[in-house]
Amino acid sequence: MLIEDVKKQMTTPLGAPAYPKGPYFFHNREYLNIVYRTDLDSLRKIVPEPLEIEEPLVKFEVMYMPDVTGLGAYTECGQVIPVSFNGEKGEYLHAMYVDNHPAIAVGREASAYPKKLGAPKLFIDSDTLVGTLDYGSLRVANATMGFKHEPLDIRIAREELTRPTFMLKIVPDFNGKQKVCELVKTEISDLTIHGAWTGPARLQLFEHVLAPMADLPVREIVHASHILTDLILAAPSVVYDYLAEEKAAAGVKR
Repeated sequence: MLIEDVKKQMTTPLGAPAYPKGPYFFHNREYLNIVYRTDLDSLRKIVPEPLEIEEPLVKFEVMYMPDVTGLGAYTECGQVIPVSFNGEKGEYLHAMYVDNHPAIAVGREASAYPKKLGAPKLFIDSDTLVGTLDYGSLRVANATMGFKHEPLDIRIAREELTRPTFMLKIVPDFNGKQKVCELVKTEISDLTIHGAWTGPARLQLFEHVLAPMADLPVREIVHASHILTDLILAAPSVVYDYLAEEKAAAGVKR
């Protein structure tokens, strides 16, 4: 393969890339969101500066995506924390567990999604919407919500899903130091909501050293939603460079 052809590639291996070039369209993406109150001190240990914590809240989310352009079908589960940055309110995406390798690879390489391999599920059990997360053979989370108990105002559902999302982009260098360490922001675009509901919900988190969701313990359930959508994820932009001073000192241009 010629040098110019190598420079056109987005990922490896060259003969069978881990994921295709986007954009990625999500059809019939289904959310189970449970917002809960947690311990403020626990949040302070994990939310990176310069983000500021708004309230001691966490959103536990499970997303089933049956039709994603180029990536297939998969499920994600994660924790999202309400924050602000320079006065702008948004959410910090703390951790995600995903059952699809292309989605993990493109999320980490081409963007900044904090994805790890896990086994999340979203399904209906009789009259209950259920979200679970297993890490390896162990259960990490059980979430339950009454199935379509009450309609949720579409405006509220849209506000839930379109808040700016902040993430950390960290790429190591070969010398063991950070090559990239940035705070980035992204947002959902072209959102269509097909239905939205709320209802009673419960959430159990179980201790696991490599999937430490329980480090943000559940103290009180605040809100739950079940939302069906089509959407596109916008490309992220850098809002803060943690290595800016080192780069300036070394005369490195971004």
